[in-house]
This record gives sequence, C-alpha cells and structure tokens, in this order.
Amino acid sequence: MGKIKPHIEITPGICGGKPRIAGHRIRVQDIVILHDKMGKDPYEIANDYPSITLADVYAALVYYLDNLEEIRQDIVESERLEDEMRAKTHSPLMQKIAEWNQNHASND
Repeated sequence: MGKIKPHIEITPGICGGKPRIAGHRIRVQDIVILHDKMGKDPYEIANDYPSITLADVYAALVYYLDNLEEIRQDIVESERLEDEMRAKTHSPLMQKIAEWNQNHASND
C-alpha cells in the first residue's frame, strides 16, 4: 500500500501489515497505547523513541483518529493474542518443563 503521507506506512509482511511509523517497526497502535492507556504525552513518546520525531507521533495519533475502529480492533486483537500466549506459557506442560529446567539448573 505504501506510505500514507510522509509519516505512516503500511507494508505487507512488516508488523503484520499494520500501520506504522515510516521506516520503523513502531505501530500506530503502539503510539496509541502509550498515549491513551499509559497517559504519555506526544513529547514523552518522542523522547522514549529518539529515532522518531514529534511529527511522527502526531501523525500516528491523527491516523488513529481517522481510523478509530481499525486501530481499536488491532489493539483488541493484540491483547487477545497476548492473553493466549500467557495462558499457553502457564499450561501444565509448560509448568513441568519449567520445573525440569529448574531442577537440572540447580544440579549444575
């Protein structure tokens, strides 16, 4: 799909084809989470990621406002996948593997 303005791009195969800061793997949804859920202002976000500009942060927020449902759905899907992965790492098999690793690590 290419760039959306000079700051946001969508490339199949990179970041799951989700909109991101051009030239980076920082997704629009990552900026939104930092801003809306973690309460960081655009200046703080730009300081946290020195490779992006303040204009990049604002462009991501504008993209979000123009595409609310898409980005909100991306966030919900990412959170669902994270929950699934957490549940898998706490499965009985994974717990047995972790116990085995602990027992054998202490024997070394």
